Amino acid sequence: MNIVVLDGMGGGIGSRIVGILKEEIPAYIEVYGLGTNALATAAMLKKGANKGATGENAIAVSVQKADIIIGSIAMTIPNAMMGEVTPKMVEAIGGSDGIKIYIPILPENHYIVSLEQKPLMLQIREAVALIKRELKLGDV
Repeated sequence: MNIVVLDGMGGGIGSRIVGILKEEIPAYIEVYGLGTNALATAAMLKKGANKGATGENAIAVSVQKADIIIGSIAMTIPNAMMGEVTPKMVEAIGGSDGIKIYIPILPENHYIVSLEQKPLMLQIREAVALIKRELKLGDV
């Protein structure tokens, strides 16, 4: 069983997700930190990701083996994050059989209607609760 955390830019969101996952889920579930760049990957590894990899091909290959994928919804938009998110990454993420959980953080000029504005850490905690529910890990 593995959970893939996706992030880019400085890795701040991904590292927070990894940190909370490592506190909340059993140790037998591996958490992989996949970054669009080395800085993002390093931030997730620093927070305890079991494995890390960087770049387009690493993401495209690894998400195919993921049971759960979590990250910013921007990871589904080609050329988001100042071009760090490639069309190949987006296609691989969308085509993965893994469960996908998105944090609603969007690039400028993109909007989602009817989402309640909540602090980032609350969104991350809700996403982790959803992961625990999907994994049938008891009280959430």
